[in-house]
Amino acid sequence: MSSKTGNSILALLAGAAIGVGFGILFAPDKGSKTRDKMKEGFDDLKDQAKSKWDSLEEETKEKFSKSKEDLIETVEDLLSNSSYKAEEAITFLEEKLAELKKQNAKLQK
Repeated sequence: MSSKTGNSILALLAGAAIGVGFGILFAPDKGSKTRDKMKEGFDDLKDQAKSKWDSLEEETKEKFSKSKEDLIETVEDLLSNSSYKAEEAITFLEEKLAELKKQNAKLQK
């Protein structure tokens, strides 16, 4: 979880707790009405937290999916480049081998 999102959630929870505290202290309503309001407030807070969590979860899945695709593409490029380099190395070695065979043939005469 990023610290920005964590701080946002923490601030949201702290604000809700402070709001509930002041609401209870200064509530002109009966206890039952105050409890109903508190329940509604907690339900709203729960919904907001769930929405934030779902959003964060989706964002994280999206980032990992993109990272995985990028990694696969990078590995494929690396393998492709390695294949070309291997062909170049084989060609170079074959040329050197042919030169050595010529030199060896001259020495054996």
